[in-house]
Amino acid sequence: MGASAPTLEELLSAAGRGDHDAFSEIYARTSAHLFGVAVRILGRSQSAEEVLQEAFVSVWKNAGNFRGEIGGQPIQPMTWLITIVRNKALDALRARTRMPETELDAFDDEEEADGFTQAASPSALELFSAATESLRIERCMEALQGTHRQSLALAYYQGLSHTEVALQMGVPLGSVKAWIRRGLEKLRDCLQPQGAGA
Repeated sequence: MGASAPTLEELLSAAGRGDHDAFSEIYARTSAHLFGVAVRILGRSQSAEEVLQEAFVSVWKNAGNFRGEIGGQPIQPMTWLITIVRNKALDALRARTRMPETELDAFDDEEEADGFTQAASPSALELFSAATESLRIERCMEALQGTHRQSLALAYYQGLSHTEVALQMGVPLGSVKAWIRRGLEKLRDCLQPQGAGA
C-alpha cells in the first residue's frame, strides 16, 4: 500500500511508453473484472481466457493511443479497456456463430477435453492476429459517418443504452437506433474478409 498509487490513466500512458511494470499493474488491477465481462458475453471460461489474452495484447500495443475523450465525450480508462474486451468477445462470438452445428459440438467437446492447455498458450501468430484485428476495427470506426461513429462510441465504448445515447446526443431514440444499426452494418462490411461470402 504505497503513498498515492498511479491512476489507470497514468499507467496506460506509462505502458504506452513501453513500461512493462505499468502494464503488469494494469493487468493486476483490471483482469478479474475484464474476465467477467468476457465470460458474460461468451458464457465459456476458456473462450473468455483467450479473449482476455488477445485484449491485453491489444492494450499493450495501443496504450499510447488512449485519449480521455471520444467525439467530445469523456471516456474513462476502464471503459476503454472494457470496450477492447467486448470487441474481442463479440468477434469470437461472431466466429462461433458462423460455425456449422456439428463443428460447434466438436468445438465444445474439445474445449472441455483440452481447454486448459490451449488456453494457457495461444501462439504468437494468434496474438499478433488479434492485435491486427483490433487496429482494423479502429480504422473502420474512423471511416464511419460522424453520427454513426458517435452513437456507436457512446453505446460500445461507454456502455450506454440506446435511450442514454439519445439523451447524450439530444436526438430522438429512433434516430439513435437507426444510426447504431447502420453503423454496425458498415462496420461488419468493412471488417468482412475480401473473399468471404455472405
